[in-house]
Amino acid sequence: MASKKEDLPEFWKEYEASFLEALPEKITDAVFVVLDTETTGFSLKKDRMLSIGALRLQDSTIKAKDAFEVFLNQTTFDAKTVEIHGILKRGKTKRIEELEGLKIVLKLLGNAIIVAHHAGFDVGMLNAALIRHGLPKLKNKTLDTAILYHKSLPKAKRKTEGHYSLDDLCEEFNIPKTDRHTALGDAYITAIAFLQILENLKPISLKQLLKKDRFWEFWKFI
Repeated sequence: MASKKEDLPEFWKEYEASFLEALPEKITDAVFVVLDTETTGFSLKKDRMLSIGALRLQDSTIKAKDAFEVFLNQTTFDAKTVEIHGILKRGKTKRIEELEGLKIVLKLLGNAIIVAHHAGFDVGMLNAALIRHGLPKLKNKTLDTAILYHKSLPKAKRKTEGHYSLDDLCEEFNIPKTDRHTALGDAYITAIAFLQILENLKPISLKQLLKKDRFWEFWKFI
């Protein structure tokens, strides 16, 4: 990691400067970036991101023009995960270097709130990549749709162990799985589920919503 703040690249300084602006009080004024990563596996140390998908969400509206999906060049590969995401080691899909992908993510993020399903994993993979390139970890607040969905349910219906999958949310909210297990497809599904969860939770303020994401742990990643 870069030892001095002045040694950090300009794109990181621009990202960091966005946090000088305070988050709004109203949920309708907040900007959310819903994201997903497809990876070679579940190890934050050993595995790598193969693709990143993200979109912006504000006032219950998906900003389609800001949505993106990038595929990354990686030397690490696990053929077993191809069955899940379909990303081949040597496919025809255009790929960019990992650092370029991170720059795109940071530019879209700014100080927005990250929304992801099992957010600890996706944010963990992004942070591991940032560290590999000598950069600090992400500074954004995060929301996990698995946690929020759990808390939106009556206590009698909540799971006491295990976790809620994205497929569980698709079934609950009748969301088509057309692009399931693609980074942008899963980000879109997560965004639709997030909007439905907000309807069920009916949080009064952004601060209250962020508090609902605390004090629950589904799993740990190696």
